[in-house]
Amino acid sequence: MRRGKRSTPVGEHRPVLLEGVLTVLDPKPGQVVVDCTVGWAGHAVKLLRRIGPDGHLIGLDLDGENLPGARERLTAVGYSFALHQRNFAGLPAILAAEGLEAVDAIIADLGMSSMQVDDPERGFSYVRDGPLDLRMDRSRGQTAAQLLATISESDLRQALEGLGDEPEATRIAAGIVAARQLEPIQRTGDLSRLIMKTIHGREEKHGWRLHPARNRWHIHPAARTFQALRILINRELANLEQLLRVLPTCLVPGGKAVIISFHSGEDRLVKTAFRAGLRSGNYSNISQEPLLASWRERADNPRSRSAKLRWAQKVV
Repeated sequence: MRRGKRSTPVGEHRPVLLEGVLTVLDPKPGQVVVDCTVGWAGHAVKLLRRIGPDGHLIGLDLDGENLPGARERLTAVGYSFALHQRNFAGLPAILAAEGLEAVDAIIADLGMSSMQVDDPERGFSYVRDGPLDLRMDRSRGQTAAQLLATISESDLRQALEGLGDEPEATRIAAGIVAARQLEPIQRTGDLSRLIMKTIHGREEKHGWRLHPARNRWHIHPAARTFQALRILINRELANLEQLLRVLPTCLVPGGKAVIISFHSGEDRLVKTAFRAGLRSGNYSNISQEPLLASWRERADNPRSRSAKLRWAQKVV
């Protein structure tokens, strides 16, 4: 079986669970809202329109290459906003720079955007050949190619299991370590073909074979490895843990926060933090179960298939 046609056109970004975000946050005119992962402003544009000319939107993104596109789209709305190339783990300092202590609503859409995937030079795609980079901020830190050149086989296996839910973690880690002894793994195409060969014993040239039960959504054999490397390179779980720690202090009484996650480890952190906040009295209400994309949204936007939205409301 071959992979279906791409649903999201190249160059287009569709915000995940948009209606759910607007329903839960219910932004009102004059409010202050923070989009911790502004990307190309898919959620932010809708939020800015809701808060109107008397409101203010603050957009953050670790990837500075997203900000020009976001600025153009938000400027077209015509209302007040500010953009920062910053890590959302430092949200309190960013609010302080804006002259604020807390805001009415906060959203964080974790993971990556389709715009990042569509650019082969960024290295996020396992089907487009390019440098094996995977950094959200290309001005700092080591690339995925540099990481794979030095990481131990056991650490790599643990990362693939814990950050990618990869059932073939042992075989893939061993295959990568063996291959790098012959030549460096420097391109996304090289890594993708290596994983295919490791799992299937050959390189697939016309698509890939699927397990009838486990690969319901036509998951490419390299998808989980690329996900694990991206999370590891960008320290995404550590940054999320810090955001969850400071979140209650950044909301006004009655304010709401929404987190959209795409990986079981992320969702587990969000669920645990929100439940702990409810028990401690920081939150008055939280989502008991995650909000998932409708069948139609999953068909129209592949990125939404693994998305889980959880929310929390600050105690009044």
